[in-house]
Amino acid sequence: MIGRHRLYQTFGELLYLVAIADGVISKEEIDELNIILKDHPELENIKWSFNYEMANNTSVDLLYKRIIETYTDNGPDEAYDFFIKSLEQLAKSDGVVDKSEQDLINKFSSDLLTRFKATINF
Repeated sequence: MIGRHRLYQTFGELLYLVAIADGVISKEEIDELNIILKDHPELENIKWSFNYEMANNTSVDLLYKRIIETYTDNGPDEAYDFFIKSLEQLAKSDGVVDKSEQDLINKFSSDLLTRFKATINF
């Protein structure tokens, strides 16, 4: 299991991936991100990692692999429900859920579930 700090820092990376999935991060997405994270106890860690990935333009494929590995190492966690709901809320922020955003959310859910099932069923 990873630390809570790393769990939420990785969530910031995941939010970045959904925001950039359609090719551009809109003002509406930034505004929605602030709404999602308002009063969250890990606000600073989440926003720091989102901003870091945005500033460094990290490879989407590399970042996705790193996120999945981190969450696989962590194992099942009740925080993932909040993460998925937040990703969906972020994707809806500009009024239309882009196919690339929805595909990424679906892939994340599916990949994580598949990995958890694989570790349980040696």
